[in-house]
Amino acid sequence: MKVADCIINCLEAEGVEYVFGIVGKETLDLADSLSQSNQIQFVNVRHEQGAAFMADVYGRLSKKAGVCLSTLGPGATNLLTGIASAQLDHSPVVALIGQAGVERNHQESHQYVDIVKLFEPVAKWSTQIMDSLTVPTTFRKAFRLAQMEKPSSVAVVVPENFLTQKIAGKPLPIYPLPETVPVVETIQAACILIQNRKKPFIILGNGVVRQDTAPELQTFINTLQVPVTHSFMAKGILEKEHPSNYFTFGFNENDEVLPGIEEADLLITIGFDFVEKLPKHWNEKKIPVLHIDTLPAEVNEYYPVEIECVGNIKKILQSFNQSKLPAKSWVPFGNLRERIMKEYQINHSQPETINRPFTIEEILHSIEKISSDNTIVVADVGAHKVSIARTYQPKQPNRLIVSNGLASMGIAIPGSIGAKLACPQDPVICITGDGGALMNFAEIETAKRLGLSFIIIVLNDSMLKLEVQQMLKRFGESYGVTFENPDFVQLAASFGIKGLRAGNMDEFETIIKEELKTLDEMVLIEVFM
Repeated sequence: MKVADCIINCLEAEGVEYVFGIVGKETLDLADSLSQSNQIQFVNVRHEQGAAFMADVYGRLSKKAGVCLSTLGPGATNLLTGIASAQLDHSPVVALIGQAGVERNHQESHQYVDIVKLFEPVAKWSTQIMDSLTVPTTFRKAFRLAQMEKPSSVAVVVPENFLTQKIAGKPLPIYPLPETVPVVETIQAACILIQNRKKPFIILGNGVVRQDTAPELQTFINTLQVPVTHSFMAKGILEKEHPSNYFTFGFNENDEVLPGIEEADLLITIGFDFVEKLPKHWNEKKIPVLHIDTLPAEVNEYYPVEIECVGNIKKILQSFNQSKLPAKSWVPFGNLRERIMKEYQINHSQPETINRPFTIEEILHSIEKISSDNTIVVADVGAHKVSIARTYQPKQPNRLIVSNGLASMGIAIPGSIGAKLACPQDPVICITGDGGALMNFAEIETAKRLGLSFIIIVLNDSMLKLEVQQMLKRFGESYGVTFENPDFVQLAASFGIKGLRAGNMDEFETIIKEELKTLDEMVLIEVFM
């Protein structure tokens, strides 16, 4: 078989269902081989950045590596943002990238850039096929690394001249990823540490979602009866009404959880990634840390680790739950939980008036009230993402998707495609600002072509609101952060999807309630903020 066929066989062996990308001259043979696969659907997108975002969100929700494809030069550089985003958010992604023949590697040449070096800073592993016989080994390693904790993006570059070569290679066997747990003595030492402290405070991060630890974690929390806060990406572990739920932390301003953290005498961090918020911003007092994660702690003066429990988080928590830990039953001073709920507008407090004005918080309360437990919300980046992190309470883990490490605008629409393909039975709601929407609006054609059904809410204020707010605070005026928008309803119609405009909250609730009831087509809802 030719190398291109062998690559597709390797993808099939890894359980790949979709490849998102754009075909170019250097990847024509890959496209031909893909066309003969009975297992893999090629999703031809409108921009490579969208392909990477689709692979990212698909990977997060499916718990296996998403795959994206591009050609050399501008195709590869277009992937960079999405690949970097996947790396920082620890999403498993394998990027398959075409390249010029190796004979062009050492001279100035049309569309040639060193793709391996280009991707090294933004991927867990970046490599180029240099010998066609290494294809099975390279792809097994790529998927293994992409999915191994902490998951991330991997780039595999394939020079054009290799794709047609004949080889007899076949996919390597796939074995389960190794799972480790701390030795008994470490667990015992950690239990003694918890027992000897009066005010432990639990901080949850993205890792608890990646490792599906909700049942074990809930038992652990219910046993200790201590305050719990979570990063943007760990929402949904505790229900809104749980007395230990102190909601979200990690904000640049008005982080209402910090007084509770500062009152603690031990911080129990579980699956927390520094990329979500550096410890110097939430542990200025250098409170001792019990580190529970899949990898050892980073050295940091604001992260003074007393004990590290490193390994499979689910199994570590199971060990704690068998250790009969005592309840601590403490609450932070000053009705902190109630204050957080008020400041974050977690509970709906506005009177039910006619023609209620739009606010992002009102929109989020409506979605929370109307949507089912399994609804997936994909948030773009901007001022609304901060509001979503504060106010919106998903009913299950991994039902709120945000780009938080790289915080990349433009992820929401292509990310919703990845979400719907990973979870076809679950409702998907995309919330995006006008800035982020128009970055990858063309992917609506991709979604329409695939026959996908989800809701897109476009918050139209003709500005980059977060930057406007920051500039007004610093300079008293803003500059370079406003623009004019098209008519989003007409724009949606031009793509062949339903476009609606809500003039107030009552209209919005009526529309979204009706659309969620059927959800048999794509619909865009424009709201002026």
